[in-house]
Amino acid sequence: MSRLGGKVALITGGSKGIGREIAIRFKEEGAGVVITYNSSREMALTLEKGGIKIVKCDVTKRNEVKGAIEFVKKEFGRLDILVNNAGIMLNMPFEDFDENKVRKMIDTNIMGVIYSTLESLEMLKKSHGKIINIASNAGIGTAFSNTTFYSMTKASVINLTKRMAFDFSKYGVRVNSIAPGWIETDLTTYARTPEETERIKNFLEKSTTIGRYGKVDDISKVAVFLASDESDYINGQVLLVDGGRTDYLAHSI
Repeated sequence: MSRLGGKVALITGGSKGIGREIAIRFKEEGAGVVITYNSSREMALTLEKGGIKIVKCDVTKRNEVKGAIEFVKKEFGRLDILVNNAGIMLNMPFEDFDENKVRKMIDTNIMGVIYSTLESLEMLKKSHGKIINIASNAGIGTAFSNTTFYSMTKASVINLTKRMAFDFSKYGVRVNSIAPGWIETDLTTYARTPEETERIKNFLEKSTTIGRYGKVDDISKVAVFLASDESDYINGQVLLVDGGRTDYLAHSI
Protein backbone atom coordinates (compact mmCIF):
# COMPACT_ATOMS: atom_id res chain seq x y z
CA MET A 1 0.00 0.00 0.00
CA SER A 2 1.41 3.39 -0.98
CA ARG A 3 2.16 5.68 1.94
CA LEU A 4 1.48 8.93 0.07
CA GLY A 5 -1.35 7.88 -2.22
CA GLY A 6 -3.72 10.74 -3.05
CA LYS A 7 -1.35 13.41 -1.76
CA VAL A 8 0.33 16.18 -3.74
CA ALA A 9 3.85 17.39 -2.92
CA LEU A 10 5.93 20.36 -3.98
CA ILE A 11 9.71 20.07 -3.56
CA THR A 12 11.82 23.17 -4.11
CA GLY A 13 15.22 22.68 -5.67
CA GLY A 14 14.22 19.16 -6.63
CA SER A 15 16.26 18.57 -9.77
CA LYS A 16 19.44 17.39 -8.00
CA GLY A 17 20.78 15.82 -4.84
CA ILE A 18 18.55 15.31 -1.83
CA GLY A 19 15.55 17.04 -3.42
CA ARG A 20 15.71 14.80 -6.47
CA GLU A 21 15.80 11.63 -4.38
CA ILE A 22 12.87 12.86 -2.29
CA ALA A 23 10.87 13.59 -5.45
CA ILE A 24 11.53 10.11 -6.86
CA ARG A 25 10.65 8.37 -3.60
CA PHE A 26 7.47 10.43 -3.12
CA LYS A 27 6.39 9.47 -6.64
CA GLU A 28 7.07 5.80 -5.89
CA GLU A 29 4.92 6.13 -2.76
CA GLY A 30 1.95 7.33 -4.82
CA ALA A 31 2.12 11.10 -4.52
CA GLY A 32 1.60 13.61 -7.28
CA VAL A 33 4.91 15.48 -7.35
CA VAL A 34 6.02 18.89 -8.57
CA ILE A 35 9.63 20.05 -8.31
CA THR A 36 11.06 23.48 -8.88
CA TYR A 37 14.39 24.00 -10.57
CA ASN A 38 16.39 27.13 -11.26
CA SER A 39 19.36 26.40 -13.53
CA SER A 40 19.37 22.60 -13.84
CA ARG A 41 16.76 22.25 -16.56
CA GLU A 42 18.29 19.16 -18.19
CA MET A 43 18.24 17.22 -14.92
CA ALA A 44 14.68 18.39 -14.25
CA LEU A 45 13.59 17.13 -17.66
CA THR A 46 14.77 13.61 -16.80
CA LEU A 47 12.39 13.66 -13.84
CA GLU A 48 9.57 14.90 -16.04
CA LYS A 49 9.96 11.77 -18.19
CA GLY A 50 9.16 9.77 -15.05
CA GLY A 51 5.88 11.57 -14.45
CA ILE A 52 7.11 14.27 -12.09
CA LYS A 53 5.92 17.79 -12.94
CA ILE A 54 8.59 20.49 -13.22
CA VAL A 55 8.45 24.26 -13.01
CA LYS A 56 11.24 26.82 -13.24
CA CYS A 57 11.47 28.96 -10.12
CA ASP A 58 14.10 31.06 -8.37
CA VAL A 59 13.02 30.80 -4.72
CA THR A 60 14.73 34.11 -3.91
CA LYS A 61 12.05 35.88 -5.96
CA ARG A 62 8.62 35.81 -4.40
CA ASN A 63 6.78 36.44 -7.67
CA GLU A 64 8.41 33.31 -9.18
CA VAL A 65 7.47 31.29 -6.10
CA LYS A 66 3.89 32.51 -6.45
CA GLY A 67 3.95 31.35 -10.08
CA ALA A 68 5.15 27.90 -9.02
CA ILE A 69 2.28 27.60 -6.53
CA GLU A 70 -0.18 28.61 -9.23
CA PHE A 71 1.30 25.84 -11.39
CA VAL A 72 0.64 23.29 -8.62
CA LYS A 73 -2.91 24.58 -8.25
CA LYS A 74 -3.53 24.33 -11.98
CA GLU A 75 -2.05 20.82 -12.30
CA PHE A 76 -3.51 19.23 -9.16
CA GLY A 77 -5.90 21.66 -7.49
CA ARG A 78 -4.44 20.96 -4.06
CA LEU A 79 -1.20 20.75 -2.05
CA ASP A 80 -0.59 18.41 0.89
CA ILE A 81 3.19 18.48 1.34
CA LEU A 82 5.74 21.26 0.94
CA VAL A 83 9.42 20.33 1.10
CA ASN A 84 11.59 23.42 1.45
CA ASN A 85 14.75 21.90 0.03
CA ALA A 86 16.31 24.57 -2.20
CA GLY A 87 19.61 25.71 -0.73
CA ILE A 88 23.18 26.71 -1.49
CA MET A 89 26.45 26.45 0.42
CA LEU A 90 29.23 28.96 -0.25
CA ASN A 91 32.23 28.25 1.96
CA MET A 92 34.57 30.94 3.25
CA PRO A 93 36.69 31.62 6.34
CA PHE A 94 34.97 33.96 8.77
CA GLU A 95 37.73 36.55 8.28
CA ASP A 96 37.17 36.49 4.50
CA PHE A 97 33.55 37.58 4.84
CA ASP A 98 32.03 38.16 1.41
CA GLU A 99 28.78 40.08 1.77
CA ASN A 100 27.44 39.13 -1.65
CA LYS A 101 27.95 35.41 -1.01
CA VAL A 102 26.43 35.59 2.45
CA ARG A 103 23.41 37.52 1.23
CA LYS A 104 22.94 34.96 -1.54
CA MET A 105 22.83 32.18 1.05
CA ILE A 106 20.41 34.18 3.20
CA ASP A 107 18.15 34.87 0.21
CA THR A 108 18.10 31.22 -0.88
CA ASN A 109 18.31 29.27 2.38
CA ILE A 110 16.16 31.52 4.56
CA MET A 111 14.02 33.79 2.39
CA GLY A 112 13.33 30.91 0.00
CA VAL A 113 11.78 28.97 2.88
CA ILE A 114 9.74 31.99 3.92
CA TYR A 115 8.46 32.79 0.43
CA SER A 116 7.59 29.18 -0.42
CA THR A 117 5.76 28.73 2.87
CA LEU A 118 3.82 31.97 2.59
CA GLU A 119 2.66 31.25 -0.94
CA SER A 120 1.75 27.61 -0.14
CA LEU A 121 -0.02 28.22 3.12
CA GLU A 122 -3.58 28.71 1.87
CA MET A 123 -3.58 25.35 0.09
CA LEU A 124 -1.86 23.65 3.02
CA LYS A 125 -4.51 24.99 5.39
CA LYS A 126 -7.22 23.35 3.29
CA SER A 127 -5.48 19.96 3.31
CA HIS A 128 -4.16 20.20 6.89
CA GLY A 129 -0.87 19.58 5.19
CA LYS A 130 2.74 19.16 6.17
CA ILE A 131 5.86 21.24 5.72
CA ILE A 132 9.30 19.64 5.77
CA ASN A 133 12.24 22.02 5.96
CA ILE A 134 15.64 20.67 4.94
CA ALA A 135 18.12 22.16 7.39
CA SER A 136 21.56 20.72 8.28
CA ASN A 137 23.43 19.43 11.28
CA ALA A 138 25.63 22.46 10.60
CA GLY A 139 22.79 24.49 12.12
CA ILE A 140 23.28 22.68 15.43
CA GLY A 141 27.06 22.40 15.68
CA THR A 142 29.86 22.19 13.16
CA ALA A 143 33.10 20.35 12.65
CA PHE A 144 33.97 21.53 9.14
CA SER A 145 35.89 24.77 8.69
CA ASN A 146 34.77 27.69 6.50
CA THR A 147 31.04 26.96 6.91
CA THR A 148 30.13 29.47 9.63
CA PHE A 149 27.81 31.58 7.51
CA TYR A 150 26.15 28.56 5.89
CA SER A 151 25.63 27.16 9.38
CA MET A 152 24.03 30.46 10.40
CA THR A 153 21.42 30.14 7.64
CA LYS A 154 20.59 26.55 8.56
CA ALA A 155 20.24 27.45 12.24
CA SER A 156 17.65 29.98 11.05
CA VAL A 157 15.79 27.23 9.17
CA ILE A 158 15.67 25.18 12.36
CA ASN A 159 14.27 28.10 14.33
CA LEU A 160 11.77 28.87 11.55
CA THR A 161 10.60 25.26 11.76
CA LYS A 162 9.79 25.58 15.45
CA ARG A 163 8.12 28.96 15.08
CA MET A 164 6.05 27.91 12.06
CA ALA A 165 4.94 24.75 13.86
CA PHE A 166 3.69 26.95 16.69
CA ASP A 167 2.08 29.54 14.41
CA PHE A 168 0.39 27.10 12.02
CA SER A 169 -0.88 24.57 14.55
CA LYS A 170 -4.24 26.37 14.64
CA TYR A 171 -4.67 25.43 10.97
CA GLY A 172 -3.80 21.76 11.45
CA VAL A 173 -0.58 22.25 9.47
CA ARG A 174 2.41 20.38 10.89
CA VAL A 175 5.97 21.58 10.38
CA ASN A 176 9.13 19.55 10.94
CA SER A 177 12.72 19.67 9.79
CA ILE A 178 15.34 17.19 8.66
CA ALA A 179 18.92 18.10 9.55
CA PRO A 180 21.19 15.94 7.36
CA GLY A 181 24.81 15.35 8.07
CA TRP A 182 27.35 15.25 5.25
CA ILE A 183 25.52 13.66 2.32
CA GLU A 184 27.35 12.94 -0.91
CA THR A 185 25.73 15.29 -3.46
CA ASP A 186 26.84 17.95 -5.91
CA LEU A 187 26.25 20.53 -3.15
CA THR A 188 28.84 18.99 -0.85
CA THR A 189 31.41 18.04 -3.50
CA TYR A 190 31.29 20.76 -6.16
CA ALA A 191 33.96 23.01 -4.61
CA ARG A 192 36.23 20.16 -3.51
CA THR A 193 38.78 18.07 -5.35
CA PRO A 194 38.21 14.30 -5.48
CA GLU A 195 41.05 13.96 -2.95
CA GLU A 196 39.36 16.38 -0.53
CA THR A 197 36.06 14.55 -0.87
CA GLU A 198 37.76 11.23 -0.20
CA ARG A 199 39.39 12.64 2.95
CA ILE A 200 35.98 13.74 4.20
CA LYS A 201 34.53 10.29 3.55
CA ASN A 202 37.39 8.66 5.44
CA PHE A 203 36.93 11.12 8.29
CA LEU A 204 33.20 10.38 8.53
CA GLU A 205 33.79 6.66 8.62
CA LYS A 206 35.71 7.29 11.85
CA SER A 207 33.56 10.06 13.37
CA THR A 208 30.06 8.58 13.01
CA THR A 209 28.73 5.87 15.27
CA ILE A 210 27.37 4.07 12.19
CA GLY A 211 30.75 4.20 10.45
CA ARG A 212 29.88 5.69 7.06
CA TYR A 213 29.00 8.92 5.29
CA GLY A 214 25.43 9.71 4.28
CA LYS A 215 23.59 8.98 1.05
CA VAL A 216 20.59 10.73 -0.44
CA ASP A 217 18.24 7.83 0.27
CA ASP A 218 19.06 8.14 3.98
CA ILE A 219 17.25 11.48 3.85
CA SER A 220 14.46 10.60 1.42
CA LYS A 221 13.27 7.73 3.62
CA VAL A 222 12.90 10.11 6.55
CA ALA A 223 11.09 12.62 4.32
CA VAL A 224 8.52 9.97 3.36
CA PHE A 225 7.90 9.23 7.03
CA LEU A 226 7.38 12.91 7.87
CA ALA A 227 5.11 13.38 4.86
CA SER A 228 2.99 10.34 5.66
CA ASP A 229 0.18 9.82 8.17
CA GLU A 230 2.68 7.95 10.36
CA SER A 231 4.07 11.27 11.61
CA ASP A 232 0.75 12.91 12.44
CA TYR A 233 1.64 13.38 16.13
CA ILE A 234 5.03 14.97 15.41
CA ASN A 235 5.29 18.76 15.17
CA GLY A 236 8.05 21.34 15.52
CA GLN A 237 10.81 18.75 15.60
CA VAL A 238 14.26 18.53 14.04
CA LEU A 239 15.28 15.01 13.00
CA LEU A 240 19.06 14.80 12.98
CA VAL A 241 20.10 12.32 10.29
CA ASP A 242 23.90 12.26 10.36
CA GLY A 243 24.96 8.75 11.32
CA GLY A 244 25.54 9.73 14.95
CA ARG A 245 28.34 12.26 14.57
CA THR A 246 30.67 12.32 17.57
CA ASP A 247 32.97 15.23 16.72
CA TYR A 248 30.74 18.29 17.17
CA LEU A 249 31.55 21.20 19.48
CA ALA A 250 27.95 21.25 20.73
CA HIS A 251 26.78 17.81 19.59
CA SER A 252 28.54 14.95 21.28
CA ILE A 253 27.72 11.32 21.90
